Amino acid sequence: MRTLLDRVHRGVPAPLLFVVGGCSTYLGAALAVGLFALLSPAGVAWLRMLVAALVLLAWRRPDRAAWRGRRLMIAGCFGLVTGVMNVSFYEAIARLPLGTAVAVEFCGPVVVAALGLRRTRDIAALVLAATGVALIADVRLAGSRTGLLLALLAALMWAGYIVLGTWLARGGSGMDDMTVGFALAAVLLCPLAVGAAPAWASPNLLVPAAGVGLLSTVLPYVLDQIVLRRISHSQFAVLLALLPAAASVVGFLVLRQLPHPLEAAGILAVVLAVVAAR
Repeated sequence: MRTLLDRVHRGVPAPLLFVVGGCSTYLGAALAVGLFALLSPAGVAWLRMLVAALVLLAWRRPDRAAWRGRRLMIAGCFGLVTGVMNVSFYEAIARLPLGTAVAVEFCGPVVVAALGLRRTRDIAALVLAATGVALIADVRLAGSRTGLLLALLAALMWAGYIVLGTWLARGGSGMDDMTVGFALAAVLLCPLAVGAAPAWASPNLLVPAAGVGLLSTVLPYVLDQIVLRRISHSQFAVLLALLPAAASVVGFLVLRQLPHPLEAAGILAVVLAVVAAR
């Protein structure tokens, strides 16, 4: 398996790996939405983290050094930030259309891209992103103020995910440290397991929840680690421009969610903001 990943690392273009990971993420998110009627969004997010931790622990088997000192601290911060990001995002998409929540969440990557590049058009990118979020908020504040705030929290955590994920990837043991981080996050966030309790008695719920973990965490985050070893976190943030459109397409095809015209304009503005941050 590691030999295969080495070949992928050397031979497949980073943008292609990123697109595959992004599509997998939002297919998993669409599957997660179907579980929200019986499990809490936070409970589904915790199951996602647990499944990912168990799969990665069985595969990677991190050595003792990964569980000590600075590596453990950074991995733990990464895992916790990722866990909170997933919980807040799932709570957001329980209240907002998928494409809308992803667009608001993009505030985080836009800031990372702009701060990392420091040019005039970076300021324009921030203004454009703020405009996009304002357009979305104009529609959504009256309907779900909580959903909007949760999406903004996910944005903050996503920025942390990019920065900490880059540190892990450049450290040379990114996947092992990611595994440790996810295991710690699954333990620290275990109170959320209450919202997933019905799944343990029903394979019809547990199997789709495991699918969410594989589609939304294991595959895309492993690919992220490969991509982050090859490009800077600012370039990674620019690549994220591909995702809001993907989320909107998945939301429409799988969940039949058609954005309001102002929301669609806001989503487009955020995408253009990330592109402008190049």
